[in-house]
Amino acid sequence: MSAEGDRYVLSRKDVSRLLEQLHQRGYTVLAPRVHEAALVYGEIRSVEELPSGWTDRQEGGTYRLERRSDDALFGYNVGPDSWKKYLFPAHEKLWTARRTAEGFEVEESRKTGPRYAFLGVRACEIAAMHIQDRVFGGPYADPGYQARRTGALIIAVQCGQAGNTCFCVSMKTGPRVTQGFDLSLTELLDGNDHRFLLEVGSERGAEIAESLHLPVAPPKDVRAAGELLDRTAAAMGRTLRTDDLHELLLGSPEHPHWEEIAQRCLSCTNCTLACPTCFCSTTEEVPELDGTKVERWRRWDSCFTLGFTQLGKSSVRRSGASRYRQWLTHKLASWQDQFGSSGCVGCGRCITWCPVGIDLTVEVPVLRTGARSKSSEGTAKP
Repeated sequence: MSAEGDRYVLSRKDVSRLLEQLHQRGYTVLAPRVHEAALVYGEIRSVEELPSGWTDRQEGGTYRLERRSDDALFGYNVGPDSWKKYLFPAHEKLWTARRTAEGFEVEESRKTGPRYAFLGVRACEIAAMHIQDRVFGGPYADPGYQARRTGALIIAVQCGQAGNTCFCVSMKTGPRVTQGFDLSLTELLDGNDHRFLLEVGSERGAEIAESLHLPVAPPKDVRAAGELLDRTAAAMGRTLRTDDLHELLLGSPEHPHWEEIAQRCLSCTNCTLACPTCFCSTTEEVPELDGTKVERWRRWDSCFTLGFTQLGKSSVRRSGASRYRQWLTHKLASWQDQFGSSGCVGCGRCITWCPVGIDLTVEVPVLRTGARSKSSEGTAKP
């Protein structure tokens, strides 16, 4: 009987059998697919829909797909979206109120949905899920998030390469997956030998592994997987010093560099939409014209929009500098006070998908240099 921690060899052909087992158990399998020149998450029915032989090249404000020299199924880094779009949907109906003879009757929206199996989850993305668990959990837990999160099966993929904008080693969130998964895969390619080291991480994962009747992994495959992850960790495209972030960010509200960043920032919200941990939202009421029904919907919002902090006729944070300062300071500093961890997992999405290539691993060190302005000149205005 399979158990947590057991390791097996999964052949390239066995991936199809793994998908069959997931479908037979009623899971909707979500995995990376090539769509409109990017790798995005969506439903798949067969292994042929995985991005075989594709990789990505990322830099600040740059993303390109390229062909690999092999047929690796997971030979890429993270793409423009994250798994939060399934756990915390961008647009979700919360409740419906209908007019009755006595007034209004409120009906909460159903909190159940498809049973998801996430295939291809990276270490930084599991860390992001754990961060959002703290945001949407606790005594005032979000029931929809909790239902989707509890039902989701996590099949992780260990990172076989580091992205140019990745800095997960600095954030201690990767590249090695160590917890929070049901099954994990490490893709091993030795010439024509294409196989995976499969590790069991939970009872649910053990049941699936048992049904596949796989051979036990030999020590050489375990060593090869470890060496691959060591090479990935040593090849990070970015680094970020983290020991003083809380004091540095909270102690630099008037640093002139905020205004310098604002000269480039478009307040487009790309960084917050691509980020796997950002959770800002707003609510909207959608009434019927005849007044018989009204729906309340929640949708993603961003601290970069003027309307997010609007009180009366004015926004609290009117300047681009103040909005960028709020985002970065919350993400790297005050998040620690609220949730006990950084809000950043080092995935690099905010760097890649910023149209002007603003790079927090470059901007933060600047805050350590020069005098911190105490005058109104050169400060981030409200």
